[in-house]
Amino acid sequence: QVQVVESGGGLVQPGGSLRLSCTASGIIFSIRTMGWYRQAPGKERELVAIISSGTNQITYADSVKGRFTISRGSTKNTLYLQMNSLNTEDTAVYYCNYRTTYSPDYWGKGTLVTVSS
Repeated sequence: QVQVVESGGGLVQPGGSLRLSCTASGIIFSIRTMGWYRQAPGKERELVAIISSGTNQITYADSVKGRFTISRGSTKNTLYLQMNSLNTEDTAVYYCNYRTTYSPDYWGKGTLVTVSS
């Protein structure tokens, strides 16, 4: 059974940085995209950044372009999100997602990022 686990969240001051990590245990077949989503209090879950498994094409939400960087680790199915110049609007629970061709999406339980002075 696949388990997705995020880590690296925490409390950071505005202007600070955090690096989120995501690992998936088990075998995931036919991954189409790997990505990060977030959900702020009272808001819907939204895309932050995704990377295509085959082409490595990357898509960012406009709100994080130039500040966040998504990358894949050397270990298969490891994913990172480097977040710089954080502001209070980045406060949210961040979720890792694996989207496949033949099965439902895999989601982690999320890691909380709080940006506050």
